[in-house]
Amino acid sequence: MSLSRKHQSREIITKAICGKGRKFSTVTHTVTPPHNPTSILGAWIINHQYEAVAAGDGIEVIGTYDINIWYSYDKNSQTDVAKETVPYVEFVSLSYLDPRHRASTVEVSAEATQEPSCVEASVSSGGGSVIIRVEREFTVELIAETKVFVLIGHEDYDDKEFEFSEDTGDYEDLDPDLLDDDL
Repeated sequence: MSLSRKHQSREIITKAICGKGRKFSTVTHTVTPPHNPTSILGAWIINHQYEAVAAGDGIEVIGTYDINIWYSYDKNSQTDVAKETVPYVEFVSLSYLDPRHRASTVEVSAEATQEPSCVEASVSSGGGSVIIRVEREFTVELIAETKVFVLIGHEDYDDKEFEFSEDTGDYEDLDPDLLDDDL
């Protein structure tokens, strides 16, 4: 296919988001404290760390977080905090993937749109452990080089008229206190 002199095409190689995905998940962890818990006084998650790794047709989010459980024991006469570091691997499928990206240039990223948080904590039926329900959500992106095709049009502007105003504005009426000095 040949293009006229007026219309030519170009291929531009650029970095672009070539894949996206999102995943919400609920997971359950069992923590066994040193004493048999009577009741749960509080549960929270801290020190969340993660990284993204390309994995086939998706992205794996690999991370850890600490679960802290404040509980009472010995018939609610004493309290303690049980701490456990939990590793996880969350596979996030890509809902969109451009198959024409250059695989050798792939970079991946993940963002926790909902940090892991404890939504429920209860003493197990046997009484020796605590069952924690955690919710978390991630969005991921795959960035790579890809080609963009553009048409170049060469127009003749000699027969077109353009008007450029000579208005320089009336800046004496501006209030200098309203101007942003950081720009």
